[in-house]
Parts: sequence; C-alpha cells; structure tokens
Amino acid sequence: MIELEGVPELIDPVMVAAFEGWNDAGDAASTAVAHLEREWKGEVLAALDAEDYYDFQVNRPTVWLDGGVRKITWPTTRLSVVRVGGEKPRDLVLVRGIEPSMRWRSFCNEILGFAHELGVEMVVVLGALLGDTPHTRPVPVSGVTSDPDLARTMDLEETRYEGPTGIVGILQEACTHAGVPAVSLWAAVPHYVSQPPNPKATLALLNRLEDLLGLRIPLGELPEDARAWQLGVDQLAAEDSEVAEYVQTLEEARDTAELPEASGEAIAREFERYLRRRDIGPGGHATESGDTSYLRDPAGGRTRPPKPVRPETGDDTGPRTRPTAGEGNDGANDDAEGPRDSAEDAPEPPDVPDSPDSPGSPDS
Repeated sequence: MIELEGVPELIDPVMVAAFEGWNDAGDAASTAVAHLEREWKGEVLAALDAEDYYDFQVNRPTVWLDGGVRKITWPTTRLSVVRVGGEKPRDLVLVRGIEPSMRWRSFCNEILGFAHELGVEMVVVLGALLGDTPHTRPVPVSGVTSDPDLARTMDLEETRYEGPTGIVGILQEACTHAGVPAVSLWAAVPHYVSQPPNPKATLALLNRLEDLLGLRIPLGELPEDARAWQLGVDQLAAEDSEVAEYVQTLEEARDTAELPEASGEAIAREFERYLRRRDIGPGGHATESGDTSYLRDPAGGRTRPPKPVRPETGDDTGPRTRPTAGEGNDGANDDAEGPRDSAEDAPEPPDVPDSPDSPGSPDS
C-alpha cells in the first residue's frame, strides 16, 4: 500500500503527466510539466524505484558534483504537488519522468496507486508527435479520450486508433479500466524541425490545458521564447529555397483544411483565455491571481532555448530515434491517441536528412 506522509488534503486534484521519449517530440510535453513545476513551485513528494522500470544501458544515470561530493541521479519518474490559487483553488499532481523500459503494467498500477491515495479526480497525459504541420501556423493540439461520456461533456475526440502505442496510450487505458477519467492532449511538432526544445509546442499544450481545466497558467517567458523560435526557423527556411517551398506547401494545405478554426467557438475559447490571463472572470469580475504555493521552490536555473539547428544537406546516415511523418504505420501519427494526418495527402518533404532525436527514445 502506498502511504504518503506530510501531504495536506488536496483540493479537487487533477494529475498531469508527461514522459520523455517516444511520446515527447521536441521535448514539448515534458517541458510543459517542468514549466508547471517551476512556476507553481512544486516539491517532489515521491519517486518510483528506477530499478523496477528502467534499462540503464538505454537511459543512463548521470554523475555530478555537489560541493565536491560525487552523486548519482538515476533516471526515474517523480511526482510533485502544486496548489493553484484563485477564486476556485485546486491542486495539481504533476508526474514527470522517462518512458519506462519494462514492466509497463506495474508502472501504470503504481501511478494509479498514487492517484488513488491522493484522491485524484482526473488524469491528463501530455504528448507530442511529429507531423506534417508548418511551423508558421498555430500548433495543432488534439484532446482525446477512451471514455464516450467524457468525450461528449468535455468536447474531446473519442480515440479510434489501432496500432503501436507508447506509455501515454497505456496509462490512459489503465486509467479507463480503473474507472479514473483520463484525457490525453497531443501537440503536433513539425517533423522538419524536430530538435528540442520547441517552446511553441509547449505553449500550445499549456494553453489547451488551461482550456480543459479552466485554470490560469503563468506563462513566464514562454510566449517570447516561442516567437524567437519561430523567427529562428523562418531565417533558416529563408536561406534554403527548397525548404521554403516545402513550408509554403504545408501552409496552403493547412489553411485549406482548417478554415473552420476561425469559427465563433474558437474565438470564444481564445477570449476566455484572455480573461483568465487578466484575472477577470467570464462575468467581468476581478479574481485573485493566487500563484502562491505551500511547497518550497526547488533549486534550478533556466536557460533560453537555442535556435533550431539547420540540417546539413547530404545523405541521411545519422541515427533516427522517432519515426517521421509519411512512413506508413511507423509515421508521425502512430501513437494511440495522437491526431492522424493523411500520409497520402501530405506533400513530399525536401531532400534533407532527419536530425537525431532526444535521448531516451526506445530506438536510440
């Protein structure tokens, strides 16, 4: 039995999880949960035993010095709690780690054990995948669930995917079978600029999480980072006519397919988000910002994201750790809950190599 001491009774808690690896293109999902931990000053309350779930030849531990003393950080999954203040305060249980190498069912059961002990009312798992989407347009984020009732009440898609899946899909199904409402949010990352970080995709996931939970998330420098990232990719594309032409083709396809995005419903969602950011309720009344926490601030700095590295031309001889778009069943959208683009309708990308993906992918 899981026993957690020293944790106060939580208010309407929701668990938000993300895992590095196959389900985390551009590190967008794991960075989103890290942002929530940093902005709301989360303190780790539990960690899973790394020996049970990780192959250390795939996800290696790191050695570091603390005042001259050598210490080891083991790859694992950690849980923290943050309190979101305001007119209607609530708590978030944040789960951040690496996709496990083994014993996925036991892994999910342990996560669900913590959820039960903490009284979690819903689980939201964040993911990111590679797709045929232009970097110049808003990042597509899909919200999906296996629960028909939840899909109807929260305006989500009911997943119909069949095929290979990652820990995001497994955890969502484990929640469903355990009777815990579960949702996954998926951001599509341009496959031609897949190197992390991708602050624009991280920002899109946080905006969608705001809409889903009705929260006001402090964004810090993320909007500025997202603009700088896009400008950096714009400059790289402008230097290569083939890449620029390919991006234009993606833009035209996206604009044609997503004209309904300018609907009144989309505008209403954006306006509600604007009100939350100004601490104004839908009725026009001021609310408390309430970004204080009852947990201490963990140590750690913050670095600005670098501009994306332009891939060199030539043959693709480097390792590939995540499938790219347009490769059949191994394509960008082959996770269980991700949005699915048509590979047949997607334009052919320019003849440039894929860049190696982030560490921790099952294929690395």
